[in-house]
Amino acid sequence: MKILLVEDDDVLIKVLTRNLATHHYVVDTVKDGEMGWTYGSTFEYDLIVLDIMLPKLDGISLCKRFRTERYITPILLLTAQDTITAKVQGLDAGADDYVVKPFDPVELIARIRALLRRGSTNPFPLLTWGDLLLNPSTCEVTYNGRPLNLTTMEYDLLELLLRDCQHVFSAEELLDRLWSSEDFPSEATVRSHIRRVRQKLVAAGASQDFIATMHGRGYYLKALDTEESIVRSFTHSANNSAGSSGIAASIKVEAFSDSPKHNPPDTQQQYLAFLNETWTTTKSKSLDQMTILLQAVKDLQTNQLKPPQQAQAQQVAHKLAGTLGIFGLTKTMHTARQLEYWLGGGEPLQPKHAPLMKTLVMALQQDIDHTTLIQMSQIPNGQSPLLLIVSLDTEFNQSLVTVAASRGIRIEIAKSPNVAKALLTSESVLDGLGQDPDVILLRLPEIPSESEVTDQFISQVRNFWETLQTFAHRYPDLPIVVMGDGGELSDRLETMRRGGKLFLAAPTPPEQVIDAVVNLLRDPDIPNKVMILDDDQDWLRTLPTLLKPWGFKVTTLADPLQFWTVLQAVTPDALVLDVNMPQINGFELCQILRSDPHWQKLPVLFLSVLTDSASQNQAFTVGADDYLCKPVMGVELANRILRRLQRVRAWASASSRGVV
Repeated sequence: MKILLVEDDDVLIKVLTRNLATHHYVVDTVKDGEMGWTYGSTFEYDLIVLDIMLPKLDGISLCKRFRTERYITPILLLTAQDTITAKVQGLDAGADDYVVKPFDPVELIARIRALLRRGSTNPFPLLTWGDLLLNPSTCEVTYNGRPLNLTTMEYDLLELLLRDCQHVFSAEELLDRLWSSEDFPSEATVRSHIRRVRQKLVAAGASQDFIATMHGRGYYLKALDTEESIVRSFTHSANNSAGSSGIAASIKVEAFSDSPKHNPPDTQQQYLAFLNETWTTTKSKSLDQMTILLQAVKDLQTNQLKPPQQAQAQQVAHKLAGTLGIFGLTKTMHTARQLEYWLGGGEPLQPKHAPLMKTLVMALQQDIDHTTLIQMSQIPNGQSPLLLIVSLDTEFNQSLVTVAASRGIRIEIAKSPNVAKALLTSESVLDGLGQDPDVILLRLPEIPSESEVTDQFISQVRNFWETLQTFAHRYPDLPIVVMGDGGELSDRLETMRRGGKLFLAAPTPPEQVIDAVVNLLRDPDIPNKVMILDDDQDWLRTLPTLLKPWGFKVTTLADPLQFWTVLQAVTPDALVLDVNMPQINGFELCQILRSDPHWQKLPVLFLSVLTDSASQNQAFTVGADDYLCKPVMGVELANRILRRLQRVRAWASASSRGVV
């Protein structure tokens, strides 16, 4: 599979290229938007990965150009802007997915695999053709259970044939799809690779023409004789644990996870060594870039900082933040983000800001200089909660996917109770998932009209209830959510009797479904949710970055008219309000909040440019818990929020013990 990477950060290019190559992707790299257009419109790619901030032509504009010219290649955007507005802008431009820097390489590879499958004629995570089985997650290939020892290019060749098994590939197509644009192999190279793959397949028991030749046209996989051969390969891959070949086939198709298994220790150590080797050169370059920031501070002190110099310094801070995030240096990245915010405020800085800027620059320089070794703890492990959905409703299932991803939850879908049962009792399939599910959601079949109630429907409902009881008995500590139409008392009672934890009445919005799941998962390690309402878009873009080192999940909103809708969807643990906003001010919103019994104890902090005592007194009069003045350091805002949350929890604990 061939990917075009459009990115101007040399360190990110190096790390991404290494990761993609490890997963057998061929990568072409360009460093500006215009070259991205030239390559993307000239060569054929399976995926385009775009940074948003690019020289000459930004990623959003480039994405729009591709879509305007009717290019359908999947596009994945990379950006440092973790706000709903930025994501919507990217998706509206035609992007298929959106990843925020710094990202977990494991998650990025999983997103790439998902996008490539979406555009493939074979959309399943596990690729099979007769007795041939290829697992893209582990890069393992077997024929009739026997492993094939393939080179990288041989693996890529076989994967391409499997992903588009009805297509005849010419030698020219194979050259274009499998070799980088910087290589210039001949058709003889293709023939030699085909020959070697054939030899290895034959040695494992395949026929000589498993990869067939259509003279004058190219190469393709020989058609299978019968459907039974496919069923045999499915059954083999599930180790016959599902009880019948039909169920085994369903497991194979539906149950394998997008996310790979954890990297084995030796792979993690190799990656860590690679990062440390890269850091030795990156560190010196980063310290060299600090001279631009130091000069900006000097010019600011003497009121000689010009807008072009300020813009250049802001760009340096942006690049440094992205680079530091790649190496897992969260604290140092946070400092660079604050610098980026101040330098990118849209207005020239004043000499009064010089002491703050100097403090940030000196702290950033010191942190970079003192970082001599990247530690294993700084590498994310990619493990996120897993939600298993058992549902026949395809539309309902798809509605949860995007929302779950935004909350950091992985989803697996079993389209019938039988598939779900076999999934949780098959060791081979559990290995494919990489982990046991953390929550199970059972969607009861939609109730038809009385005239349409059939024996099949009654049997389906009975099967769902039996599945619930089976799961609850086998996994007593696993929270199980049941969703049913109407929320009848009988369904709620049946849910509780059979071991369900929570009942949701349909229709429930996807956001509320996932929020219910998050609440079931909540423990001290789950981030607190903070909702921030402010009509200053630049400030909103900065706040998630300022708060990220403290583990908050931040939702930002610029339109006060959407306040109540978003509040109910997000159910935050703390709320941050601006005072002066169009149509409805912060004081009025706080009064509305306090008039509802459900929200009377929600911590509310005001964050405003108003510093007069009258405004602060009014905030506390309408029910505020705290009041801060802009500008504010991330550490101060985070500590204020944490203190409020600690008081709420202390009160709740005392209340549960009957102390208050």
